[in-house]
Amino acid sequence: MHRKEMDPTLKPFLVSIIGVALRVLLVLAVMQIMGIQMTLFTALVGAFGVAAGLALSGTLQNFASGILIMLLKPFVVGDNIIAQGIEGIVRSIQIFYTQVTTYDNQTVILSNSMLSNNMIINISREGMRRLDITYKFSNDTDVEQARNVIDDAIRKEAELLRKPEHRIGVTLLEQGNYTLAINVWVNAHGYEDTRLRLQEALLKNIRAAGLK
Repeated sequence: MHRKEMDPTLKPFLVSIIGVALRVLLVLAVMQIMGIQMTLFTALVGAFGVAAGLALSGTLQNFASGILIMLLKPFVVGDNIIAQGIEGIVRSIQIFYTQVTTYDNQTVILSNSMLSNNMIINISREGMRRLDITYKFSNDTDVEQARNVIDDAIRKEAELLRKPEHRIGVTLLEQGNYTLAINVWVNAHGYEDTRLRLQEALLKNIRAAGLK
């Protein structure tokens, strides 16, 4: 799989399935070598299968959900997703569960049925995200001056995307003040780092200009 550069999403899933199948075949081969009658074994397996199917219905649902995830590809390994209130990067998709690493380096194990039956937000699939920031100013502050100060900070940030064009506008009017909305586009991966840098740059520019 490594030599053929197979899809990294598919590799751990296939390895898990092949591993289980080989173990089952090994048990059957050993039983044949030992001369155990397969007819009796088949009957026992059938009875056990019914009981196990009832007991492991949730597990089988996870298996079926894993197949659906592999076929429909709502996300793949390396995607940044939000699911069950967890945001992180998909590290592997196994037979019964999916492993996600959060930004603070926690490993979260999510059952495949939870992912296939609930809403998933795939943040990184489009390759870019819009970053929204709001800033409140006093009515005494000239709106054009505030817009120019913010625009200058945005244009100096190398990590921001130039297309689509960024947008700055008054989003809220209140007694004594107004709020400017700032919309810029950034790469999906590295979103949080870019947000922190931009907010720091905005703060420095606004303070340097003496705006309140």
